[in-house]
Amino acid sequence: MQLRYNYRAYPDASQRRALAKAFGCARVVWNDCLRDRKEAHAAGLPYVTSAELSRLRITQAKRTDERAWLADVSAVVLQQSLRDLDAAYKNFFDSIKGKRQGHKAGPPRYRSKKDTRQSVRLNTNAFSLEENGTVYVAKVGDLKVKWSRRLPAAPTSLTVTKDSSGRYFLSFVVDTEPDILPESDTDTGIDLGLSAFAVLSDGTKISAPRFLRRAEKKLKRLQRELSRKQKGSKNRAKARIKVARQHAKVADRRRDFHHKTSTQIIRDNQAVYVEALAVSGLGRTRLAKSVHDAGWSAFVGMLEYKAALRGRTFAKVDRAFPSSQVCSACGFRDGPKPLHVREWTCSACHAVHDRDHNAARNVLFEGRRIVAAGRAETLNACGAQVRRAHVPAQRGEAGSPRKGQTTRAGIPGL
Repeated sequence: MQLRYNYRAYPDASQRRALAKAFGCARVVWNDCLRDRKEAHAAGLPYVTSAELSRLRITQAKRTDERAWLADVSAVVLQQSLRDLDAAYKNFFDSIKGKRQGHKAGPPRYRSKKDTRQSVRLNTNAFSLEENGTVYVAKVGDLKVKWSRRLPAAPTSLTVTKDSSGRYFLSFVVDTEPDILPESDTDTGIDLGLSAFAVLSDGTKISAPRFLRRAEKKLKRLQRELSRKQKGSKNRAKARIKVARQHAKVADRRRDFHHKTSTQIIRDNQAVYVEALAVSGLGRTRLAKSVHDAGWSAFVGMLEYKAALRGRTFAKVDRAFPSSQVCSACGFRDGPKPLHVREWTCSACHAVHDRDHNAARNVLFEGRRIVAAGRAETLNACGAQVRRAHVPAQRGEAGSPRKGQTTRAGIPGL
């Protein structure tokens, strides 16, 4: 199982310049290789192979006056940029052929130096963990890192990222074994919503923090200040960073809330069932801002990979399942109800239901049925493996072999 561990990095001025050069060189190699393949396709020529692109756009380009500065960065950065382009093309071709699940992947696009997020990817030949707690990156130096926790194993790859607010992060991909928790005799169904972020089948309600709504007043003021600045000026750049930092704070708070809530749910329950919501469709309605503020998709993704990591059962109930229309006491389908109806009485058994609690109980019953039918993709309640899905890292990472690497698990002295 592959997991990703993110840490905040604090490069000095010279290291920031070296990283900026690495970001630019990786972007140039990507654009050059993408241009060659697009031109070959337009001319009706065969698909340009990676070996040919590596020879033309990396090896030979370093010997020319126009691209001589490519030699100033690590060759691993350039090669990895080409591998990322190959992965983007593979996702595009697999999406066309129907081999790739999820949303349709479009063809690769050109990268711009004005993109707010810049990143480079490295394998173990270009980085190592030092004894003093720093991370050595080839042709950049020893980066100071804020270690929040130890790495469980030696990392196979590293991604250095600069976000829109100017922060630097190191993302390690680690191959690790599942950490199975002791078995529990409880399971739960979860109904996600806006008035309450989540309602569990046992009646527990998790209130919606609404991080974006709470930060709206300050964000509006910062965005007004940004709109008044002259385009291209240094003051506009400073104002943009202020807005980006405020958005980053909102995203960090939301992510922290999702992690803490999902971890607690996985620890307390042997099986977790949740309704598969059409978030992309709801994001185009009048409730779009509240839907994106809740972050349901990220929360469900955390539940899924944490369940696989901890040996728990996880299953999704189809979005067409009428969880809000069926009485959880007698099973009678009482018909659809508008959103403003938060409490209703069953016309068959006359039981009074809270809308969200009733939906969570129905999700629990349907999830149990799915697991009993053998369609769950995680461990069932008895611990037997039922089509266990491979859990990759959160983004596509190209790893590297562990033979001869100098990195070690964890950081000494922590």
